[in-house]
Amino acid sequence: MIQQVFSIVFPVFAIVLAGFLYGRKHLPDMAAANKINIDIFVPALIFSVLSSKNFELSDFSLLMLGAAFVVLGSGLLAWPVARFTGWNYKTLLPPVMFTNSGNMGLPLALFAFGEEALPAAVLLFIVENTLHFTVGMKMMDRQASLLAIFKLPMLQATLLGLLVSVMSIQVPPVIARPIEMVGQVAIPLMLFSLGVRLLGINYRDWKIGFSAALITPVTGLFLVIIFLGMVDLPEDQFALFVLFGALPPAVLNFMVAEKFDQEPARVASIVMMGNLASIVVIPLVLIFVL
Repeated sequence: MIQQVFSIVFPVFAIVLAGFLYGRKHLPDMAAANKINIDIFVPALIFSVLSSKNFELSDFSLLMLGAAFVVLGSGLLAWPVARFTGWNYKTLLPPVMFTNSGNMGLPLALFAFGEEALPAAVLLFIVENTLHFTVGMKMMDRQASLLAIFKLPMLQATLLGLLVSVMSIQVPPVIARPIEMVGQVAIPLMLFSLGVRLLGINYRDWKIGFSAALITPVTGLFLVIIFLGMVDLPEDQFALFVLFGALPPAVLNFMVAEKFDQEPARVASIVMMGNLASIVVIPLVLIFVL
């Protein structure tokens, strides 16, 4: 079992470490690469997975409901912590709610459960990301327009992929194959970029960073247990859902905090310490689900 878990987590953390070491030596500006990944590679991956002939959205409806339950419920559970400690809820809640279902969730699903798990993992990523760009943005700015989400290439790729799937449209191989190849770039680039981002960790805010690193998987897994007590998920979705509940804060939280000037240094500490803590948390969860 230990060897199996090691074979799953090692490729993930090895690529993250490669990004960290390269970033430490060369200090690359990953802004352009991240933008290309978000605008091109990730949408290609989403479309490729959702438009595949073996994808049925109805098979994942409860899983998607569970993902929304975990994301929103985590915010409700973390809110009293923010009130008690005096930390700004706009600083603490988003990283606890919106986890690394892209950078870490997708590759972990791929290495742990194989390519057949990618549709479910992509849908978890879509639910989390959609809530981030709607509920998360409203938390930061009540005047934020929710219509702006339809301009996101990821959502456009999602809608197009679902349309192709629902209407049983066969994408010609000459088109599907290059889209699939482009999408395969997304996951390694996510991990490498995460490694570069780890260079920005701020230890001065270790208290809120360490606290959130504990709160995020604890609230996530607690809500997973509650949801699974009410709903029966298929065995393959069960394992992926438990893993989803244990994921660390998403790197995107830092970018959003920086955009709205919402204590970005503290958010960076939360994100980076949460991802460092996942080196311990994720293997333990994998031992359980496997």
